[in-house]
Amino acid sequence: MITKFLQKLGEKILNLLQEIGQVTNLLVDIVKSFKTIPRSKKIILYQMEHIGVNSLPLVSIIAVFTGAVSAWQAAYQLKGIAPMSFLGGTTSRAIITELGPVLTGIVIAGRVGASIAAELGTMKVTEQIDALETMAISPIRYLAMPRFLASVLTMPLLVIFADTIAVFGAYVVSNYFLGVSFSVFFLSVKRFFKISDLIAGLVKTVVFGGVTSLLGCHIGFRTEGGAEGVGLSTIRSFVLSAALILILDYFLWMLFF
Repeated sequence: MITKFLQKLGEKILNLLQEIGQVTNLLVDIVKSFKTIPRSKKIILYQMEHIGVNSLPLVSIIAVFTGAVSAWQAAYQLKGIAPMSFLGGTTSRAIITELGPVLTGIVIAGRVGASIAAELGTMKVTEQIDALETMAISPIRYLAMPRFLASVLTMPLLVIFADTIAVFGAYVVSNYFLGVSFSVFFLSVKRFFKISDLIAGLVKTVVFGGVTSLLGCHIGFRTEGGAEGVGLSTIRSFVLSAALILILDYFLWMLFF
């Protein structure tokens, strides 16, 4: 029994290491294809619209309620310990450094990462990727690189937008339900705001966007088993992306703070 357990554990570890190597090779190939960016600018812009612009409604809804609940939670924590004049600074720093990047990253992992895996997985099982290779069109250049680059470029913009909406949501709750005026709230935001916090949050978003698109492309390219395989790849892409976002968030937090 112990032998079987160790054997299965060893197989899992070897499979994990093999997959890490495959993802690394894909990343290297994507970086090598950056020299073809001028030829692929239309595809990149299309993907930026799909990943960025089309995600704005969902990101807006998530952000405004994130800010609102942050204000309630911060007010609860400050009650009896510090004056409510600290509310703006407390909520804004939490949103900019942590909540904005992480929640936006998870939303994009669900909306975009899963979509990439589904699209490429469908192309794989229907042999469209093989057809591209037959026509001497590189799937890395034509499919993976535009999605990766668009995700990396649009994620910081999405998070800046989400941070702004979330801080506004926190202000609305603070003003209308907790009695904190506009001047007091935003004076606190200005007092505690640090540009280093914003930069750290944006660096996180670049990493999260790259990881999400990279995993989506990797899983999509290796999809097998028809429609069922596409469904499994879609789920796997979201689960792995969300888990890695939270894991990387911890290590990036240790690095910056």
